[in-house]
Amino acid sequence: MKTQQWTIYVGLNDSDTHEQKLLTEKYVSLLKKVCYNYQVAFSVSFINGGYFHADGSYVEENTLALMLMDVEESKVDDIASDLCAFFNQESVMVTKTPAQIKFISDSLKEQ
Repeated sequence: MKTQQWTIYVGLNDSDTHEQKLLTEKYVSLLKKVCYNYQVAFSVSFINGGYFHADGSYVEENTLALMLMDVEESKVDDIASDLCAFFNQESVMVTKTPAQIKFISDSLKEQ
């Protein structure tokens, strides 16, 4: 099936203090609750990156990369907006890539 892969990149440093206020596990827990409430399947990766704020200041920070497949753009935007607000970010980055999905099932049941 052809679809779109969305990735929402959410930094963990607070936009006001430029420091991470909570443990990464707390942010992951909140992200999972957001995805659950929107009823979307997801994968999340932990990465490190850098960001230039609107005032020109630069920070390096821990970042969560949330991958969503086959989700409507309006729902992706709503999720990104919620995460931006909940994590107190200046902005979050959303990317879209064409993708194909297939599911493979198998088991090791005895015959």
